Amino acid sequence: MQVLFKVVRQASNSTSYTQSYQLDVEPGNTILDCLNRIKWEQDGSLAFRKNCRNTICGSCSMRINGRSALACKENVGSEIARLQSIAASVSEKFPTSNTQTAPIPTITIAPMGNMPVIKDLVVDMSSFWDNLQAVDPYVSTSARHVPEREFLQSPEERDRLNQTGNCILCGACYSDCNAREVNPDFVGPHALAKAYRMVADNRDAQTADRLTHYNEGTRGVWGCTRCYFCNAVCPMDVAPMDQIGKIKQEILDRTSSIQSDPQAEPTSRSVRHRKVLVELVKEGGWIDERRFGLKVVGNSFRDLKGVFSLAPLGLRMIVKGKFPLRFEPSEGTDEVRSLIESVEQAESET
Repeated sequence: MQVLFKVVRQASNSTSYTQSYQLDVEPGNTILDCLNRIKWEQDGSLAFRKNCRNTICGSCSMRINGRSALACKENVGSEIARLQSIAASVSEKFPTSNTQTAPIPTITIAPMGNMPVIKDLVVDMSSFWDNLQAVDPYVSTSARHVPEREFLQSPEERDRLNQTGNCILCGACYSDCNAREVNPDFVGPHALAKAYRMVADNRDAQTADRLTHYNEGTRGVWGCTRCYFCNAVCPMDVAPMDQIGKIKQEILDRTSSIQSDPQAEPTSRSVRHRKVLVELVKEGGWIDERRFGLKVVGNSFRDLKGVFSLAPLGLRMIVKGKFPLRFEPSEGTDEVRSLIESVEQAESET
């Protein structure tokens, strides 16, 4: 069948443009097979990365019709079927739309996002590797001086590492990460998925230090916006966002166990965020926005810099009439409080 491939091309520090190539292909041909044919038969100047062709190395990650994927894994037939399914869904929801069917199926291929383009589909992955290095993705056994002995693990302990161990560092999650797009300090879902592998490994001797590091501002786990894009595009089912959630829970659990005084205010803003949210919902059924910012950002007036940082936002809210002058508890507050307390009691007993 005839398929039109639209490839987004670009040289370093120049404007991108789209170039079209038409091929006669089989449904089972992979996108990488088609790119190879384009390069060998039509345009030898086209640049892209490839290596194993077997979904092992992760080299051929690129954006295929708007989502990051491995070119060696996706085939023409399944990609066209996916596009047709999307088009049918749009037509069903918007029957009066002027959507026209292309004369032949079209597949658009572009370089990965969140990384500068070197040439065509080849991107500079320096920030990807630097952020991976920043989480120190190596097991540390420096505190255990046991000569001539292996650090053995039970099957159950090893099984905890299987999912994150499947990561092939293809960059698909990093490419589609919304948090990384708006926050250049965020290390990225790939790094935090690897970070959880270290946290979950019972042989590691630096778990406490790691959790402190991953808890820092929006560079670590609290920078994740929970958009689920990383889970959706991961070709190896690593589910990076799920691993980020596990690190968050480890941080919260350790913080809770360290604090002997239940009335003490947690020093970490991220932990304070969770604690204050639960307290306010228990008290009023939903969140009192006036107190939430002061307690979380201002640490109940202990952090004056945080309090003053709220002033511009507060003034804009007042000017636009969006600052709540009073707070009214929601209906069913007692039931909400009872449910939360039941869950807390069950967790403490566990």
